[in-house]
Amino acid sequence: MKTLFDKTKILNMNMKNRFIRGALWEDLADEKGHMTEELCSIYEELASGGVGTIITGYAFVTKEEQPNPGMMGIYDDSFIPEYKKFTDKIHQIGSNIIMQIVYGGFMTDYNTKNRTIWGPSTIQNEVTGTWSKEMSKEEIKYLVDAYAQAAKRVKQSGFDGVEIHAGHGYLLSQFLSPYYNKRQDEYGGNIENRARIIFEIFNAMRKCVGNDFPILIKLNSADYVKEGGLTEEDSLYLAKKLADLGINAIEVTGGNESIKEVVDSNMGAARTKIVISKEKESYFKSYATKLAKMVDIPIILIGGNRHLDVMEDLLSNSNIQYFSLSRPLTAEPDLINRWINGDNKKPKCVSCNKCYTTHGKRCILNIRGF
Repeated sequence: MKTLFDKTKILNMNMKNRFIRGALWEDLADEKGHMTEELCSIYEELASGGVGTIITGYAFVTKEEQPNPGMMGIYDDSFIPEYKKFTDKIHQIGSNIIMQIVYGGFMTDYNTKNRTIWGPSTIQNEVTGTWSKEMSKEEIKYLVDAYAQAAKRVKQSGFDGVEIHAGHGYLLSQFLSPYYNKRQDEYGGNIENRARIIFEIFNAMRKCVGNDFPILIKLNSADYVKEGGLTEEDSLYLAKKLADLGINAIEVTGGNESIKEVVDSNMGAARTKIVISKEKESYFKSYATKLAKMVDIPIILIGGNRHLDVMEDLLSNSNIQYFSLSRPLTAEPDLINRWINGDNKKPKCVSCNKCYTTHGKRCILNIRGF
C-alpha cells in the first residue's frame, strides 16, 4: 500500500517522502539575481521542516530579462560557486533541491521601459498592461540555447534537477495559448506548433545535461478562460508527447494569470477560499488523474493540497505520485515534520494570499504572532 511517506525515486533522485515544496518567488535575491543570507535561510528552514524535495522560486535564464525583482538568476557561470555551497547545505540538512527556470515575458511590470520583452506575438497583457514583441525565429533559437545553458549550470551547481516553468501566463505558457499566440509560422496554429518551442527547449536541455539528470516541467492543465485559451485536450496531448520524449516528471498546475477573466474568477494557480470544504482542495486533481493514467512518468499535483486524508485518497485511488505545497509551507515550514510525528490537525494556511504582499513572502499570521 502506498503512503505519503514512502521512499521513492524520480530517475536517480531519491525522494524521502512524496511531499514537494512548490516553487514560490520570495523576492529576496539581490538586484543581479544572486543569493542573499535571508533567501538561503528560508530554504534551510524548509529543508529542516521535513519536506523531501524543494523547488526553488523561478530563476531567470537571460541577463537582459528579469521579470520580477528579487528573483534568482542562472544566466551566467558566476552563479555556479555560490549555488554549489547552497545546494551542499540543503543536502546536508536532508532535502533535495531542484531549480525552476523561466523566461517571464509580459508577466511583469518591472523595469519594462528599459528592455525589450518577447512574446509569441505582439500583444498586451490584460493584467499588467505590458506589451510584448513577437519573437523572431533567431530570437527563439537564442532563447532555446539560453534554457539549455541554464540547465547545464543548474547541474554544475549541484541541484538535483531542473524544472521548466510553462504555466501561469509566462512566456512558454503564452506560446501554448491561442489566446495570445497568433503566429502564422511553425510556432503558431495547432498544439504541435504552439508547443514546438517547449519541445526544442527540452531536447536542447537534455543534450546539455545528459540522460541521468532529472528534467521536470510545470504545465498548465488549462488556461481556464471561456474562449481561446489552452484547453485540457491540448494540454494532455503536450504532456503525453513530453513523456514520450523523455521528460522525467510533470507538475500539474493551471490558470493563465495574464488573463483578467481568470484572475477575477479565482481560477488561477493560487486560489483563495479553498479551505471552506475539502471538496475545494487539490483543484487540479481531475486533470492530473487523467494524465497519470496516460503516462508512465511521475505526476506531481500542486494547487490547494491541504489535508493528509485528501492526498492519501488521491494517492490510493489514482496514479498521482507526488504532492506539491507552497502556501502551507510558507505558513508552517515544519508542517511535514508535524505530520510525520502524528499531528494531523488542519494546516495553519487559510489561503488568504496575504503572504504575497509581505517582505520575503512571509505568512501574515506568523508576522502577527498567531
